Amino acid sequence: MTDKDEPLRVVDRRWWARQASAEATEPEPERERKPSYVEDLEQQLADKTAHLQSIATEHRRALEEFEQAKLRIRREMARDVERGRRAVVAELLEVLDNLDRAIAAARGSAQGDPQPDRESSVETLLRGVELVRDQFLAKLEALGVRRIDALGQMFDAAAHEAVSMAPVSDPEQDGRVVGVAREGYAIGDELLRPAAVVVGRLD
Repeated sequence: MTDKDEPLRVVDRRWWARQASAEATEPEPERERKPSYVEDLEQQLADKTAHLQSIATEHRRALEEFEQAKLRIRREMARDVERGRRAVVAELLEVLDNLDRAIAAARGSAQGDPQPDRESSVETLLRGVELVRDQFLAKLEALGVRRIDALGQMFDAAAHEAVSMAPVSDPEQDGRVVGVAREGYAIGDELLRPAAVVVGRLD
C-alpha cells in the first residue's frame, strides 16, 4: 500500500469540540422500568383477582337460588304430606262409620232379645266393638283429628250438613241439631267433612 492509498485522519484538537462530541455520544440514561416478569406477574394477579370476584358473585347467586329452591321444596313437601294425611284419614272414617253402625245394631239386638244367653253374647260383642271404636278414635286424635260436637248445637252450615228437619215443640230446639246421622270430623282448624244432622224446626 502506498502513501496515496492511506486514509487521512483528521483530529479536532479543540477542547470544546471534543467535549461536545463526547456529550453527543454519551447514551441517555434509561428510564426506570420494571422487569418484564414483574409486569407479567402483576397482570396475572389482576386477572386472577377479577376471576375470583366473578366466581364469588356466581357463588352468592347460586347459594341464594339454592336456598330459595330448598324453601320451595320444603313447602311443597309439607303440602304433599298434609294432603296424604287427609286422604288416609278420610279413608279411615269409613271404617269408623261401620263400627258405629255395628254398635247401633248390637244395641238394638240386645234391647229386643229377652234371652239371657243371647243378651250376654250381644253385650260382649257390643263392648268389644265399642273398645275398637274408642281405640280407633284415640288413633285419630293422635293424628290431630277430632269429632265435631254437633248434637244440641245450633245449626252451623260451615260444620253441619242438614239431611232432614224434625218438628219440635220447644222453642229452644228450633234451629238446633236434634239428631246426628253421620259424625263430622275436623283436623286442626280445617273441616274434613261436615256432620250430617237433623235440624229441629218449631211446629
